[in-house]
Formats: sequence, C-alpha cells, structure tokens
Amino acid sequence: MFPQITSVFPEQVPIDRTLINTWQDERVVAAVRATGRKQLIMCGLWTEICLAMPTIQAIGEGWDVTIVTDASGGVSVEAHQMAIQRMIVAGANPMTWMAIAGEWQRDWARTEHVASLGAALVEHGGATGVVSLWEQQLLNTTVPQAQGRAVAA
Repeated sequence: MFPQITSVFPEQVPIDRTLINTWQDERVVAAVRATGRKQLIMCGLWTEICLAMPTIQAIGEGWDVTIVTDASGGVSVEAHQMAIQRMIVAGANPMTWMAIAGEWQRDWARTEHVASLGAALVEHGGATGVVSLWEQQLLNTTVPQAQGRAVAA
C-alpha cells in the first residue's frame, strides 16, 4: 500500500485480496457496509479494471457511486475514456478530485480543514495552488499551518 494513502488512514488495515473486482470480495463489501454510508467515492489504479468493475457492480446493488476521473488512469487514453463512459452509462457520477474537495469545503469560512485543503492545493493543485498562494500574498492573508508546514511560500 502506498505511504501517501496509509499516512492519511494510519489505523486502517489493508485487505489483502486476489480478486480483480474488489466488489466481489465480501470483506471489502462488509467493511464498506459497516460505515453505514450509501454514497461511495471511488478511484482505482486502472480505470477500466480497478475502478469500472467494482463501480458497475456497486451501482447494480443500489449504491450511489461517484468516480474520481483524474485519480485513476487507464492503460491508454482510450481505455480510460471508454471506462468512464461505461460507468456513466451504468449510473456513476464523474468528478475530479478538485471538484470533490470544493464540494466538501463549500465555504472558506468553514475553517476546520482550510489549512489541509490549502496544503493539498499547493502540493497537488498545479496552477490552482499557485493562484491560492498569490491571492494570499496579494490580500495579505494570514496563512494557516497544515501538518506543521506553512501553506504560503
């Protein structure tokens, strides 16, 4: 498991599995059901396999699934695009990671996670992160700290 994932969820024990379709592993489905949630946000290493197969099956079982299209990749651009189309036809809601982050944040006045989101934007948001830093400097905004790191340059 990648340290970028395990560092965010340090208490989560990975499920060692052999099935290609994650949703066919009852331990995975049981862990998801145990959350009590009805909406899933999914991504996968290979869009056409790791994401499409469990997404389509979960939708077929009544789950509301959002797929993170830019947090998954296919073996080719065509494979990625065809898999996304296939999932949309099945009922998946496609979004990008930045759109999801924006919907979760909703209001910059909700300050509980602003520092963490700001750090993620600076580190992974490309031009959006640069613009965020520029706006903070321009507006002389106090820059919150995120995980011991300053968000501004």
